Amino acid sequence: MPSGADTVEVDFITPRHLAGGGDPVWITVPLHRACGWSHGHDPLMPRVLLSSPDQKALLRLEPDPVGQWWTLQHTAEAGRPAWYASFGARTPVELIAAVTDALTDPAPPADAPCDPFKPLRQIAWSAPAIGADELVSTDGTAYVQRLGSAEEPGTWFVTAILGPDRRPVWQARFDAHTPLRLVTAFTAALADPKPALRADCGRSLPTRDPSVVTRRTTDVLAVDVAGALEERVQTLAARRPLPAADPMPPTPPASRHGLSR
Repeated sequence: MPSGADTVEVDFITPRHLAGGGDPVWITVPLHRACGWSHGHDPLMPRVLLSSPDQKALLRLEPDPVGQWWTLQHTAEAGRPAWYASFGARTPVELIAAVTDALTDPAPPADAPCDPFKPLRQIAWSAPAIGADELVSTDGTAYVQRLGSAEEPGTWFVTAILGPDRRPVWQARFDAHTPLRLVTAFTAALADPKPALRADCGRSLPTRDPSVVTRRTTDVLAVDVAGALEERVQTLAARRPLPAADPMPPTPPASRHGLSR
């Protein structure tokens, strides 16, 4: 670390689903700057509203002491009813961002079957009972369940828990009509082994129990911390092709005025 450099103390937390909510700008700023979502401003209300350029999607961040803080709503489209997803206050922003990144992808993958359980099975999450439509993490601090029948789409619940009483830390909910690729984006981010970075010195952690959470604290250059968001914005903006250049107008024929004798 260069001598005299401005640094900040940051924590690298695993598992990431117990890292606390994080900074909402990780979601809101890229949506606005890289994806063209517009935002409303009401200085009298502690909330954020962002709407997609086509006005079909609305993201609401509103502190609610008893409910979900984040709500993503989408209007009906051809072949798909309206849908919504919601996330509790302590849902890590990295997980929610995986959903908004997938939603705003200008070139999403082909509409192939998606299995939100697949990323979790790959890291050894297991079903609590034979035939259960549910998977539990290896440390028992999170589970994903699908409610519904095999023939009908069902609602998805993702819950982080602590303690023998399974006290909820946060919950994410995806209604039955949420595109499965978005639910899978969330579970893939949940399965990601990379630690979550937090610059609040552990204040957002739901627990500091070292048998549950691994916390590595280090000094990082402040410019690097600030630059991570800018890099994220540029990466998302680069997904969109540059607008085609206007064709050159045809060259007008030379005037004959003044050429005759």
